Amino acid sequence: MNFFLRKRMLYFVYGVKRPVQNCLWLALVLLAWHLLFDKQVEKESLFLQYVTKILVCFLVSTFLWLLKTLLVKVLASSFHVSTYFDRIQETLFTQYVIATLSGSPVIETRRMEEEDERTAAEIRRLQTAGATVPSDLREDAFLQQQRSSGMLKKTFTRLKTLPKSGSLKKADGGIALEHVHKLNQENISAWNMKRLMKMVRHGTLTTLDEQIMEDDSVKQIRSEKEATAAAKKIFHNVARRGSKFIYLEDLMRFMREDEALRTMATFEGAYEQSRISKKSLKNWVLNAYRERKALALTLNDTKTAVNKLHKIINVVAGTIIVIIWLVVLEIASSRIITLFSSQLVLAAFIFGNTCKTIFESIIFLFIIHPFDVGDRCEINGVQLVVEEMNILTTIFLRYDNMKMVFPNSVLSTTPIGNFYRSPDMLDLIDFTIHIATPVEKIAIVKQRITNYVINRKDHWCSDPMIVVKELDELNRMKFSLWVTHKMNYQDIGERLERRSRLAEEIASIFREHDIQYRLFPIDINVCSLPTSSRYPSTWPTAENSEQKASD
Repeated sequence: MNFFLRKRMLYFVYGVKRPVQNCLWLALVLLAWHLLFDKQVEKESLFLQYVTKILVCFLVSTFLWLLKTLLVKVLASSFHVSTYFDRIQETLFTQYVIATLSGSPVIETRRMEEEDERTAAEIRRLQTAGATVPSDLREDAFLQQQRSSGMLKKTFTRLKTLPKSGSLKKADGGIALEHVHKLNQENISAWNMKRLMKMVRHGTLTTLDEQIMEDDSVKQIRSEKEATAAAKKIFHNVARRGSKFIYLEDLMRFMREDEALRTMATFEGAYEQSRISKKSLKNWVLNAYRERKALALTLNDTKTAVNKLHKIINVVAGTIIVIIWLVVLEIASSRIITLFSSQLVLAAFIFGNTCKTIFESIIFLFIIHPFDVGDRCEINGVQLVVEEMNILTTIFLRYDNMKMVFPNSVLSTTPIGNFYRSPDMLDLIDFTIHIATPVEKIAIVKQRITNYVINRKDHWCSDPMIVVKELDELNRMKFSLWVTHKMNYQDIGERLERRSRLAEEIASIFREHDIQYRLFPIDINVCSLPTSSRYPSTWPTAENSEQKASD
């Protein structure tokens, strides 16, 4: 029984408690009805046969309804596990890191408690041996032990679901972080997956007050402004006094070494430099808030789509049940079958294209699934951000925040680029140098640009490439700088900012080495001057020269 409860919990999780009860109850009723009467009597009585057929219809209908519900729930759970489990696990770990770093140093407190316990044990041993211990030393030792023990009891050790308009007292009991780390797509049960999805959909990122960890000290992050303020508080709480960076030793005051190493690897450029800057921490908290918000919206839209799909399948299952009733009760005569067939042909003629569109949309949404809410995509050369996903349509936001609605049946046949799911992406910067520029100066410029890219390890991969792309009109050489970001283009603002700083550095290098743009020389032959007496005011004439000489 424990194995059954641990593994799948189908009876409760999938919501089939009532259909299972109905199936069992109808099966027992049909068995009792069949055993209640003699076979000869049942053959002679048309009423008993009709009641038996009705009970069979009820049992078959309930079983089909149970099978339909179970199939939809299993497919939905499998889709959620394969598509969102990794993102949910990463989001919950981020939530744990934010809550832990904003609280008191748990590991340091535990070490202090162990040290105080050893000191108190040593004092007791000396007292037992008959040694005289000063009263002030004895009181200080036992007082420190009580304080550290009290602080340790207030540590935040579980991931909890904090409702958007509630408190921790009404929240779910949560899941231990160690248990979340052990889960994967193969061993996670539907019950745990449902709890994880609930934590993301109905919860928010939270921080803890660094002095006292009571329920009223939990602060929710609902906006980017609050995320920036939370990052500032976390930095002042974790970093040493007067330090401008957070180091691995600082993180190990709050969490275990493996968790600290994993946390360090999630910050931009922190793993190579072994430190976390204020800007990296702020960007990390902002990205965590955006990722959590996008994931919650995605799960909400997916749940809505699954509910709509469930309603569509209910209509199909209801139609099949009606046909079964007509066949079992022998109501479906040749006339009724002919009438039903004609109506079916008419419905197929009217709604055939609609059914095809719905089927293509379902395949696109649940099987192809090329994007989620919040992903930046490129469709027909235009960059769009996914705003909302439905069964039949998907709503996008353009660069000017104009909403664009695309039918999913059209998107299924359109090439779609997804920046969020892309790896580290390349960038190209073109610049032109005059063909008369010395080769030595060009080599120095190349080396300066390459050194700049290599020294920015937190932004660029250390393999830039500068090549001559083409010759332009025999007087200019067009160069191309190929660089690889340590990010994709999901955050387009960050990409443009990095590209802008690189372009400004290239322009600064050109100015330092006096590399300027020069026009191609053009020969001009003046054959004659105009004979008109009207000259521009800036031209020197004989009258103006004589007047200046007399003055």
